[in-house]
Amino acid sequence: MKRLLSLLLGIAAICVLLAFSANKLQSTSGDSSAKVLNLYNWGDYIDPALITKFQKETGYHVNVETFDSNEAMFTKIKQGGTSYDLTVPSDYMIEKMRAAHLLKPLDKSRLTGFANLDARFTNQSFDPHNRYSVPYFWGTLGIIYNDQSIKPEEVQHWNDLWQPKFKNKIMLIDSTRDVLGFSLVSMNQSMNTTNPAILKAAQAKLNRLSPNVKAVVADEIKMYMTENEAPLAVDWSGEASEMIANNPHLHYVVPTEGSNLWFDNLVIPKTAKHYKAIYAFLNFMLKPENAAQNAEYIGYATPNKKAKALLPKSIRNDKQFYPSDRTIANLQVYSDLSPHTIGLYNDLYLDFKMNHH
Repeated sequence: MKRLLSLLLGIAAICVLLAFSANKLQSTSGDSSAKVLNLYNWGDYIDPALITKFQKETGYHVNVETFDSNEAMFTKIKQGGTSYDLTVPSDYMIEKMRAAHLLKPLDKSRLTGFANLDARFTNQSFDPHNRYSVPYFWGTLGIIYNDQSIKPEEVQHWNDLWQPKFKNKIMLIDSTRDVLGFSLVSMNQSMNTTNPAILKAAQAKLNRLSPNVKAVVADEIKMYMTENEAPLAVDWSGEASEMIANNPHLHYVVPTEGSNLWFDNLVIPKTAKHYKAIYAFLNFMLKPENAAQNAEYIGYATPNKKAKALLPKSIRNDKQFYPSDRTIANLQVYSDLSPHTIGLYNDLYLDFKMNHH
Protein backbone atom coordinates (compact mmCIF):
# COMPACT_ATOMS: atom_id res chain seq x y z
CA MET A 1 0.00 0.00 0.00
CA LYS A 2 2.85 2.35 0.88
CA ARG A 3 4.57 1.48 -2.40
CA LEU A 4 1.32 2.16 -4.27
CA LEU A 5 0.85 5.42 -2.38
CA SER A 6 4.41 6.56 -3.16
CA LEU A 7 3.89 5.59 -6.82
CA LEU A 8 0.65 7.61 -6.94
CA LEU A 9 2.36 10.55 -5.28
CA GLY A 10 5.20 10.31 -7.82
CA ILE A 11 2.73 10.31 -10.72
CA ALA A 12 0.89 13.26 -9.17
CA ALA A 13 4.18 15.16 -8.84
CA ILE A 14 5.03 14.51 -12.51
CA CYS A 15 1.55 15.69 -13.55
CA VAL A 16 1.97 18.89 -11.53
CA LEU A 17 5.39 19.48 -13.14
CA LEU A 18 4.01 18.92 -16.65
CA ALA A 19 1.05 21.21 -15.97
CA PHE A 20 3.44 23.87 -14.66
CA SER A 21 5.58 23.64 -17.80
CA ALA A 22 2.58 23.70 -20.13
CA ASN A 23 1.12 26.74 -18.39
CA LYS A 24 4.34 28.68 -17.97
CA LEU A 25 3.47 31.10 -20.76
CA GLN A 26 -0.06 31.56 -19.50
CA SER A 27 0.97 32.13 -15.89
CA THR A 28 3.52 34.80 -16.77
CA SER A 29 1.14 36.34 -19.29
CA GLY A 30 -1.61 36.74 -16.71
CA ASP A 31 0.54 38.92 -14.45
CA SER A 32 0.54 42.45 -15.84
CA SER A 33 3.48 43.46 -13.61
CA ALA A 34 5.74 40.59 -14.78
CA LYS A 35 8.88 41.62 -16.70
CA VAL A 36 7.86 39.62 -19.77
CA LEU A 37 6.64 40.08 -23.33
CA ASN A 38 4.58 37.35 -24.98
CA LEU A 39 5.20 37.50 -28.74
CA TYR A 40 3.09 35.42 -31.14
CA ASN A 41 4.96 35.42 -34.45
CA TRP A 42 5.47 33.52 -37.69
CA GLY A 43 8.24 30.91 -37.47
CA ASP A 44 11.81 32.25 -37.92
CA TYR A 45 10.51 35.79 -38.48
CA ILE A 46 12.85 37.78 -36.26
CA ASP A 47 16.62 37.71 -35.84
CA PRO A 48 17.20 35.79 -32.56
CA ALA A 49 20.12 38.13 -31.83
CA LEU A 50 17.62 41.00 -31.61
CA ILE A 51 15.56 39.15 -28.99
CA THR A 52 18.75 38.68 -26.94
CA LYS A 53 19.68 42.34 -27.41
CA PHE A 54 16.20 43.54 -26.38
CA GLN A 55 16.26 41.36 -23.24
CA LYS A 56 19.70 42.67 -22.24
CA GLU A 57 18.78 46.31 -22.88
CA THR A 58 15.41 46.28 -21.14
CA GLY A 59 15.37 43.39 -18.65
CA TYR A 60 12.15 42.04 -20.18
CA HIS A 61 12.05 38.32 -20.94
CA VAL A 62 10.52 37.50 -24.34
CA ASN A 63 8.38 34.37 -24.68
CA VAL A 64 8.01 33.51 -28.37
CA GLU A 65 5.28 31.25 -29.70
CA THR A 66 4.82 30.68 -33.45
CA PHE A 67 2.00 30.11 -35.93
CA ASP A 68 2.01 29.02 -39.58
CA SER A 69 -1.02 30.84 -40.97
CA ASN A 70 -3.04 33.99 -40.37
CA GLU A 71 -6.13 31.85 -39.84
CA ALA A 72 -4.48 29.73 -37.12
CA MET A 73 -3.33 32.89 -35.34
CA PHE A 74 -6.82 34.43 -35.60
CA THR A 75 -8.46 31.34 -34.07
CA LYS A 76 -5.98 31.22 -31.15
CA ILE A 77 -6.41 34.92 -30.34
CA LYS A 78 -10.20 34.64 -30.60
CA GLN A 79 -10.25 31.69 -28.17
CA GLY A 80 -8.61 33.88 -25.53
CA GLY A 81 -6.67 31.30 -23.50
CA THR A 82 -3.17 32.74 -23.72
CA SER A 83 -2.40 36.40 -23.08
CA TYR A 84 -0.31 37.37 -26.09
CA ASP A 85 1.05 40.93 -26.01
CA LEU A 86 1.96 41.30 -29.68
CA THR A 87 1.24 39.34 -32.83
CA VAL A 88 2.06 39.74 -36.54
CA PRO A 89 -0.96 39.47 -38.88
CA SER A 90 -0.92 40.21 -42.59
CA ASP A 91 -2.87 43.12 -44.09
CA TYR A 92 -6.32 41.58 -44.76
CA MET A 93 -6.27 39.78 -41.40
CA ILE A 94 -6.05 43.11 -39.57
CA GLU A 95 -9.43 44.05 -41.08
CA LYS A 96 -10.85 40.73 -39.93
CA MET A 97 -9.39 41.01 -36.41
CA ARG A 98 -10.62 44.59 -36.10
CA ALA A 99 -14.15 43.58 -37.13
CA ALA A 100 -14.06 40.78 -34.53
CA HIS A 101 -12.92 43.24 -31.80
CA LEU A 102 -9.67 41.35 -31.26
CA LEU A 103 -7.32 44.35 -31.39
CA LYS A 104 -6.43 47.19 -29.04
CA PRO A 105 -5.61 50.58 -30.59
CA LEU A 106 -2.06 51.88 -30.47
CA ASP A 107 -1.17 54.70 -28.12
CA LYS A 108 0.89 56.74 -30.59
CA SER A 109 2.13 59.01 -27.80
CA ARG A 110 4.18 56.04 -26.52
CA LEU A 111 5.80 55.32 -29.91
CA THR A 112 9.14 57.05 -30.47
CA GLY A 113 10.15 55.78 -33.95
CA PHE A 114 6.99 55.81 -36.03
CA ALA A 115 8.33 58.73 -38.12
CA ASN A 116 11.14 56.42 -39.33
CA LEU A 117 8.60 54.55 -41.49
CA ASP A 118 8.22 55.27 -45.22
CA ALA A 119 4.93 57.14 -45.72
CA ARG A 120 4.19 54.94 -48.78
CA PHE A 121 3.73 52.01 -46.44
CA THR A 122 1.60 53.63 -43.74
CA ASN A 123 -2.08 54.64 -43.74
CA GLN A 124 -3.08 51.62 -45.85
CA SER A 125 -6.66 50.61 -46.65
CA PHE A 126 -6.63 47.75 -44.13
CA ASP A 127 -5.78 50.13 -41.26
CA PRO A 128 -6.36 53.85 -41.99
CA HIS A 129 -4.00 56.12 -40.02
CA ASN A 130 -2.36 53.00 -38.50
CA ARG A 131 -4.74 53.05 -35.60
CA TYR A 132 -3.89 49.43 -34.77
CA SER A 133 -0.74 48.42 -36.64
CA VAL A 134 2.98 49.10 -37.01
CA PRO A 135 4.36 47.88 -40.39
CA TYR A 136 6.95 45.13 -39.88
CA PHE A 137 7.85 43.82 -43.36
CA TRP A 138 6.44 44.21 -46.84
CA GLY A 139 6.85 42.41 -50.10
CA THR A 140 5.39 41.44 -53.42
CA LEU A 141 4.29 38.53 -55.58
CA GLY A 142 6.36 37.98 -58.70
CA ILE A 143 8.07 35.70 -61.18
CA ILE A 144 11.33 33.87 -60.45
CA TYR A 145 13.35 32.71 -63.46
CA ASN A 146 16.61 30.84 -64.06
CA ASP A 147 18.95 32.67 -66.46
CA GLN A 148 20.46 29.38 -67.65
CA SER A 149 17.37 28.74 -69.76
CA ILE A 150 15.21 31.90 -69.60
CA LYS A 151 16.15 35.34 -70.94
CA PRO A 152 15.04 38.33 -68.79
CA GLU A 153 12.98 39.85 -71.61
CA GLU A 154 10.93 36.64 -71.90
CA VAL A 155 9.27 37.02 -68.49
CA GLN A 156 8.61 40.67 -67.67
CA HIS A 157 4.81 40.39 -67.62
CA TRP A 158 2.19 37.97 -66.29
CA ASN A 159 0.91 37.18 -69.78
CA ASP A 160 4.39 35.92 -70.73
CA LEU A 161 3.76 32.83 -68.58
CA TRP A 162 1.16 31.59 -71.08
CA GLN A 163 3.73 31.16 -73.87
CA PRO A 164 3.67 27.59 -75.30
CA LYS A 165 7.47 27.34 -75.02
CA PHE A 166 7.10 27.23 -71.21
CA LYS A 167 5.22 23.91 -71.30
CA ASN A 168 5.72 21.99 -68.00
CA LYS A 169 8.23 24.58 -66.73
CA ILE A 170 6.37 26.68 -64.14
CA MET A 171 6.06 26.08 -60.38
CA LEU A 172 3.17 27.91 -58.69
CA ILE A 173 2.92 28.80 -55.01
CA ASP A 174 -0.08 27.01 -53.51
CA SER A 175 -2.12 30.11 -52.63
CA THR A 176 -5.68 30.83 -53.71
CA ARG A 177 -5.55 34.64 -53.69
CA ASP A 178 -2.11 34.80 -55.35
CA VAL A 179 -2.73 32.36 -58.20
CA LEU A 180 -6.17 33.73 -59.06
CA GLY A 181 -4.72 37.18 -58.38
CA PHE A 182 -2.03 37.15 -61.06
CA SER A 183 -4.56 35.77 -63.55
CA LEU A 184 -6.87 38.69 -62.68
CA VAL A 185 -4.05 41.23 -63.13
CA SER A 186 -3.19 39.68 -66.51
CA MET A 187 -6.79 40.55 -67.51
CA ASN A 188 -6.50 44.12 -66.10
CA GLN A 189 -8.87 43.24 -63.27
CA SER A 190 -8.72 43.94 -59.53
CA MET A 191 -7.13 41.29 -57.29
CA ASN A 192 -10.03 41.99 -54.90
CA THR A 193 -12.85 41.52 -57.37
CA THR A 194 -16.09 40.05 -56.04
CA ASN A 195 -17.64 39.64 -59.49
CA PRO A 196 -18.33 35.90 -60.07
CA ALA A 197 -18.18 36.26 -63.88
CA ILE A 198 -14.75 37.91 -63.74
CA LEU A 199 -13.49 35.28 -61.29
CA LYS A 200 -14.71 32.46 -63.54
CA ALA A 201 -12.97 34.12 -66.51
CA ALA A 202 -9.74 34.29 -64.46
CA GLN A 203 -10.07 30.59 -63.66
CA ALA A 204 -10.73 29.77 -67.33
CA LYS A 205 -7.53 31.64 -68.22
CA LEU A 206 -5.65 29.67 -65.52
CA ASN A 207 -6.93 26.45 -67.07
CA ARG A 208 -5.25 27.53 -70.32
CA LEU A 209 -2.01 27.92 -68.33
CA SER A 210 -2.24 24.30 -67.09
CA PRO A 211 0.03 22.76 -69.76
CA ASN A 212 2.82 25.08 -68.58
CA VAL A 213 2.37 24.27 -64.88
CA LYS A 214 4.83 21.66 -63.64
CA ALA A 215 3.45 21.65 -60.07
CA VAL A 216 1.49 23.66 -57.50
CA VAL A 217 3.43 23.44 -54.25
CA ALA A 218 4.26 25.34 -51.04
CA ASP A 219 7.70 25.59 -49.42
CA GLU A 220 9.12 22.95 -51.78
CA ILE A 221 9.36 25.62 -54.48
CA LYS A 222 12.55 26.87 -52.83
CA MET A 223 14.22 23.47 -53.12
CA TYR A 224 13.04 22.84 -56.70
CA MET A 225 14.19 26.23 -57.95
CA THR A 226 17.49 26.21 -56.06
CA GLU A 227 18.32 22.76 -57.45
CA ASN A 228 17.38 23.74 -61.04
CA GLU A 229 14.39 21.37 -61.15
CA ALA A 230 12.30 24.05 -62.89
CA PRO A 231 13.26 27.29 -64.68
CA LEU A 232 10.21 29.37 -63.67
CA ALA A 233 8.09 29.99 -60.58
CA VAL A 234 5.51 32.36 -59.16
CA ASP A 235 6.20 33.10 -55.49
CA TRP A 236 6.62 35.84 -52.89
CA SER A 237 9.60 38.20 -52.75
CA GLY A 238 10.87 36.91 -49.41
CA GLU A 239 10.95 33.33 -50.68
CA ALA A 240 12.63 34.56 -53.87
CA SER A 241 15.31 36.29 -51.79
CA GLU A 242 16.13 32.98 -50.09
CA MET A 243 16.28 31.12 -53.42
CA ILE A 244 18.54 33.74 -55.02
CA ALA A 245 20.91 33.56 -52.03
CA ASN A 246 21.32 29.84 -52.74
CA ASN A 247 21.44 29.95 -56.55
CA PRO A 248 23.03 32.92 -58.39
CA HIS A 249 21.25 31.96 -61.65
CA LEU A 250 17.86 32.91 -60.18
CA HIS A 251 16.24 36.34 -60.54
CA TYR A 252 12.97 37.93 -59.43
CA VAL A 253 10.62 40.17 -61.45
CA VAL A 254 7.58 42.15 -60.32
CA PRO A 255 5.49 42.80 -63.44
CA THR A 256 5.02 46.55 -63.90
CA GLU A 257 1.32 46.16 -64.76
CA GLY A 258 0.63 45.16 -61.16
CA SER A 259 0.78 42.48 -58.51
CA ASN A 260 0.13 42.01 -54.82
CA LEU A 261 1.69 44.29 -52.22
CA TRP A 262 1.55 42.54 -48.87
CA PHE A 263 2.33 43.74 -45.37
CA ASP A 264 2.99 41.96 -42.11
CA ASN A 265 2.34 44.18 -39.11
CA LEU A 266 2.82 44.27 -35.36
CA VAL A 267 -0.48 44.63 -33.50
CA ILE A 268 -1.68 44.46 -29.89
CA PRO A 269 -4.29 41.71 -29.43
CA LYS A 270 -7.11 42.12 -26.91
CA THR A 271 -5.36 39.56 -24.65
CA ALA A 272 -2.38 41.89 -24.05
CA LYS A 273 -1.26 42.53 -20.48
CA HIS A 274 2.29 43.93 -20.47
CA TYR A 275 2.02 47.42 -21.91
CA LYS A 276 5.42 48.74 -20.79
CA ALA A 277 7.06 45.74 -22.46
CA ILE A 278 4.89 46.15 -25.59
CA TYR A 279 5.91 49.75 -26.21
CA ALA A 280 9.54 49.07 -25.26
CA PHE A 281 9.59 46.33 -27.92
CA LEU A 282 7.79 48.37 -30.61
CA ASN A 283 10.19 51.28 -30.09
CA PHE A 284 13.17 48.89 -30.11
CA MET A 285 12.06 47.39 -33.46
CA LEU A 286 11.43 50.86 -34.94
CA LYS A 287 15.06 51.89 -34.32
CA PRO A 288 16.74 52.03 -37.74
CA GLU A 289 19.74 49.88 -36.74
CA ASN A 290 17.51 47.13 -35.34
CA ALA A 291 15.08 47.18 -38.28
CA ALA A 292 18.02 47.03 -40.72
CA GLN A 293 19.57 44.07 -38.86
CA ASN A 294 16.22 42.28 -38.95
CA ALA A 295 15.77 42.94 -42.69
CA GLU A 296 19.21 41.53 -43.46
CA TYR A 297 18.48 38.42 -41.41
CA ILE A 298 14.95 37.77 -42.79
CA GLY A 299 15.55 38.88 -46.39
CA TYR A 300 12.24 40.75 -46.72
CA ALA A 301 11.86 44.46 -47.48
CA THR A 302 11.76 46.84 -44.53
CA PRO A 303 9.13 49.62 -44.41
CA ASN A 304 11.54 51.59 -42.20
CA LYS A 305 13.01 54.33 -44.43
CA LYS A 306 15.90 55.11 -42.10
CA ALA A 307 16.68 51.39 -41.74
CA LYS A 308 16.77 50.95 -45.53
CA ALA A 309 19.42 53.67 -45.73
CA LEU A 310 21.62 51.58 -43.41
CA LEU A 311 21.39 48.44 -45.56
CA PRO A 312 24.26 47.50 -47.91
CA LYS A 313 23.92 49.15 -51.34
CA SER A 314 23.53 45.73 -52.95
CA ILE A 315 20.29 45.25 -50.96
CA ARG A 316 18.78 48.73 -50.84
CA ASN A 317 19.33 49.35 -54.57
CA ASP A 318 18.04 45.94 -55.62
CA LYS A 319 14.97 46.61 -57.79
CA GLN A 320 13.88 43.00 -57.35
CA PHE A 321 12.98 43.65 -53.72
CA TYR A 322 12.72 47.44 -53.60
CA PRO A 323 10.89 48.11 -56.89
CA SER A 324 10.50 51.50 -58.54
CA ASP A 325 7.78 53.96 -57.53
CA ARG A 326 6.10 53.27 -60.88
CA THR A 327 5.82 49.55 -60.11
CA ILE A 328 4.75 50.16 -56.51
CA ALA A 329 1.97 52.49 -57.74
CA ASN A 330 0.41 49.54 -59.61
CA LEU A 331 0.56 47.08 -56.71
CA GLN A 332 -2.65 46.02 -54.95
CA VAL A 333 -3.19 45.18 -51.28
CA TYR A 334 -5.60 42.31 -50.57
CA SER A 335 -8.90 43.19 -48.89
CA ASP A 336 -10.67 40.95 -46.41
CA LEU A 337 -13.45 39.54 -48.60
CA SER A 338 -16.77 38.13 -47.39
CA PRO A 339 -16.94 34.41 -46.46
CA HIS A 340 -19.18 33.87 -49.52
CA THR A 341 -16.62 35.43 -51.91
CA ILE A 342 -13.71 33.61 -50.24
CA GLY A 343 -15.67 30.39 -50.74
CA LEU A 344 -16.03 31.16 -54.45
CA TYR A 345 -12.28 31.91 -54.78
CA ASN A 346 -11.46 28.63 -52.99
CA ASP A 347 -13.85 26.56 -55.13
CA LEU A 348 -12.51 27.97 -58.41
CA TYR A 349 -8.90 27.54 -57.30
CA LEU A 350 -9.46 23.96 -56.13
CA ASP A 351 -11.10 23.15 -59.43
CA PHE A 352 -8.07 24.56 -61.30
CA LYS A 353 -5.66 22.55 -59.11
CA MET A 354 -7.58 19.31 -59.61
CA ASN A 355 -7.66 19.72 -63.38
CA HIS A 356 -4.32 21.33 -64.09
CA HIS A 357 -2.83 18.19 -65.66
